[in-house]
Amino acid sequence: MVCVMSRTSDSAHRIVLCTCPDTAAAETVAEGLLEQKLAACVNIVPGLVSLYIWKGDLVRDSECLLLIKTRADVLATLEEAVCRLHPYELPEIVAVPITDGLTGYLNWIDETLDN
Repeated sequence: MVCVMSRTSDSAHRIVLCTCPDTAAAETVAEGLLEQKLAACVNIVPGLVSLYIWKGDLVRDSECLLLIKTRADVLATLEEAVCRLHPYELPEIVAVPITDGLTGYLNWIDETLDN
């Protein structure tokens, strides 16, 4: 296997960060995105502790973090799906461009979302 990194100027691929209150909610969101071909892969990272300001109060919650691998061209539909599937009033949806990545992996994302 040849590992070749690709640097892309168009930033067609994204990693979307999204926190969920527990594993069950994280799996619901992840499975929904995968079934709708809005994500090629979703990692669920348990054990996250989040501290944030919500409605003027300091909140500390245990959460799971979703790392969603997708493309920029499906972000709007992905956002709608997360909002529909997610239990939070205001889910975290932060998309980060992938500017470098293993060519084969980025191609796999494309192939998965195109099928």
